Amino acid sequence: MIELRGVHKAFGKNRVLAGVDLTVGRGQSMVIIGGSGSGKSVLLKCILGLVQPDAGTIRVDGKPATTGGAGREAFLDRFGMLFQGGALFDSLPVWHNVAFRLLRGAKKRPVAEARAVAIEKLRRVGLKPEVADLYPAELSGGMQKRVGLARAIAADPEIIFFDEPTTGLDPIMAGVINSLIREIVTEMGATAMTITHDMTSVRAIADRVGMLHGGIIRWEGPITELDATSDPYVSQFIHGRAEGPIESVR
Repeated sequence: MIELRGVHKAFGKNRVLAGVDLTVGRGQSMVIIGGSGSGKSVLLKCILGLVQPDAGTIRVDGKPATTGGAGREAFLDRFGMLFQGGALFDSLPVWHNVAFRLLRGAKKRPVAEARAVAIEKLRRVGLKPEVADLYPAELSGGMQKRVGLARAIAADPEIIFFDEPTTGLDPIMAGVINSLIREIVTEMGATAMTITHDMTSVRAIADRVGMLHGGIIRWEGPITELDATSDPYVSQFIHGRAEGPIESVR
């Protein structure tokens, strides 16, 4: 479903991506791990066309990723996104946040229909209908994350990106979100790509794992092989060791 070959991206002298090769199969849950500043978010932005790579190719469902022009809206319609900080609109009620995409663009739906879809998606993530008319500020962090997840799946996308889905959550709520992500991705048959440094999330939602370090995918393989890998970078990262080839800032 997603294929990257030789993708490079630099910001001035800061070379973030230095030849990324990665394939994400249709219906697969791929998790990209790596330290802060390793380029995980830039990688997602390149796929979405929010950042233009300096070199390399990105294909989605066998076709070049559409970064502009007439096909741009249709291209983005294939994606859903759960943002790291929730990114909810404070001035809009919850249902409107969830239905935001449904109320805009060429496929705009009637308000009543969009609201009904929003309430159904909220139910799917474990939130009651009465939450629909609340505002984000009235919700806990865990509830806001669920609303963000409901918005990500509102238009039944083929591909869903999850950007650090459990950041800022307590361990119990993080477990709930991980379980929801796994269930929903499986139910929808969607292709999922998650970026995280939370190893609990990795083990809960990944089919395959890739480690981004030094601007390249150093290691990629099934989750069942992650703990057994002999790669010293991967081993240091997943076990949280201070000593190893990954230099820490002191």
